[in-house]
Amino acid sequence: MSHAEYLIPESELSTRWQKCRAMLRETAPEAGGLLAFSRVNIYYLSGTLGMGVFWLPLEGEPVLFCRKGLERAGIESAVRRKVAFKSYGQLEALAAEAGSPLPETLAVETGGLTMQLGELLRAKLKGKRFVPGDMALGLARSFKSEWELGIMRRCGALHHECLHELLPTVIRPGMSEREISHRIWEVFYSRGHMGVMRMGSFGEEIFLGHVSAGESGNYSSAFNGPLGVQGEHPAIPYMGSAGNVWRMGQPLACDVGFSLEGYATDKTQVYWAGTDASIPDAVRSAHSFCMDVQAWLAESMVPGALPSQLYAGCLEMATKAGMAEGFMGIGDNQVPFVGHGIGLTIDGYPVIAKGFDRPLEVGMVLALEPKQGVPGVGMVGVENTFEVTPQGAACITGDRFEMVCVE
Repeated sequence: MSHAEYLIPESELSTRWQKCRAMLRETAPEAGGLLAFSRVNIYYLSGTLGMGVFWLPLEGEPVLFCRKGLERAGIESAVRRKVAFKSYGQLEALAAEAGSPLPETLAVETGGLTMQLGELLRAKLKGKRFVPGDMALGLARSFKSEWELGIMRRCGALHHECLHELLPTVIRPGMSEREISHRIWEVFYSRGHMGVMRMGSFGEEIFLGHVSAGESGNYSSAFNGPLGVQGEHPAIPYMGSAGNVWRMGQPLACDVGFSLEGYATDKTQVYWAGTDASIPDAVRSAHSFCMDVQAWLAESMVPGALPSQLYAGCLEMATKAGMAEGFMGIGDNQVPFVGHGIGLTIDGYPVIAKGFDRPLEVGMVLALEPKQGVPGVGMVGVENTFEVTPQGAACITGDRFEMVCVE
């Protein structure tokens, strides 16, 4: 594709603005519009990964304020009103000049500002009242358009090809986690992975994902996910360790994302070092249980289903199967969710967890990741990305979920 073919059409941006406005009226009805600050949300609303502020009034034309990169924004963004600025103190006057004045009450993306910048915004826009606008943004982004779904479906197909078809041909027992990680990068880049994946939660980072051989899958992790990993270094606890070698009779869990045109899919593929006959019954049963949970979730994720109830159903399955202790992690690695929204960031809305009581809707995309820690062995299980349809959730990252044996 040429650079021009990547650009977000004005009609797509207009649809996104209407989504945000509808969600803003529902979640922050007192606000007269929304200010977005993070680059990801500026991209979502404008089509350019801008440095600055995006102003979306409830009525009238949006304005993209560029602290830097106004010329690039002119090339990439279909937003009609783009203005250079240097200080938050200029926003009110510039918005008025652009024909979209700032109201008294503003919704703001609180997660897109540090406390320092938030206090600066208050100081520069005296007399304005600020209310959180993050839920409106999160909800709007959770409803994927056909334009977005097209990208994510292509991303998911490439993701499956890489992990299920290509990677098993270039890895083998005896390799270190780091060597395997580099092989993953090679096959990913050969199929168009764009290199960058993003996290929305403050302070979270991601680099490729987690590549964990054997008991490394249960290694204590500070990342908000069930799969343990020792990682490259205490300063970079991601990807895989040069000191951990994948040995015969061990699982290898690769929880790695694929990125295409700004969007990501999430997938975990587990490999077994040895023949299928050499897989211990406890390991086989644990992996089979995770596939059963994923299948139940996919069937149950119809429009109107509540994420909190789906999560409760998964816990009930784990208890009945005798898998509760290692379900979604061992010890302090255990996490209180089994899935999460995904799109421009790996961690999106909604989450399959307690407290998420807003019904699922057609067009939402979630990564489902039931995993099971096996003491003394490592972690097995699955993760795939699913699109909510009227009939249930359809997997966009392949249709083969068993462990892949590599000898």
